[in-house]
Amino acid sequence: MKYVFYVLGILILTLGISFTIQSDLGTSPFDALLVGLSINVGLTVGSWEIIIALILICCNSFLKRQRLEVLGLLTAFITGICIDMWLFLLTDLITPELWSSKVICFATGLVVIGLGTAIYLHTNFAPIPIDRLTLIIQELTRTSILFSRTFIYFVFLLIALIFNGPIGVGTLLTVCLGGVILNYFMPFTEIVLDRILTHSSTSPNYDKNKNHSI
Repeated sequence: MKYVFYVLGILILTLGISFTIQSDLGTSPFDALLVGLSINVGLTVGSWEIIIALILICCNSFLKRQRLEVLGLLTAFITGICIDMWLFLLTDLITPELWSSKVICFATGLVVIGLGTAIYLHTNFAPIPIDRLTLIIQELTRTSILFSRTFIYFVFLLIALIFNGPIGVGTLLTVCLGGVILNYFMPFTEIVLDRILTHSSTSPNYDKNKNHSI
């Protein structure tokens, strides 16, 4: 049953990402890089999600001197497909032109991202490459999660600028509010999903690890 919520969470998460892209106010540094690569190099946004995730998995393996965490690529593959699907469906359906409609579209996307991420993370299935890299950098530099996450976002922001990704006020809001919204949804999804998963499994064993926050 938890795999159903795993896929459901990714579907909701990628819907939110698509809303922020369509808002034209800016996306997270990582998503901005994906869009910039798609526009200037080619391939779809989802394809670059998979490619960058593979690169990150290889980097993680090199830094930790361990085997590749291939489950992370599974997550990236599903996420990439879902992003392309939602963008295809929303391209003509949602095209905000007024500033107010763009703000509503972006705000909706940010909230939906938080909800989808909370559902997805609670299943604790398949490591997320960028979150895994955050933990590795924290361990290697002996600093905080905040420092390692900020460093990664800064690097992606610079690369996104090089490829003319959609950097804007939404990028700053995503960095500042993304974690706050996620932390708001985490307790709610924990209560609801635990009840459902407990009744659907005779021996549930779910690790509520909240280190994978975005």
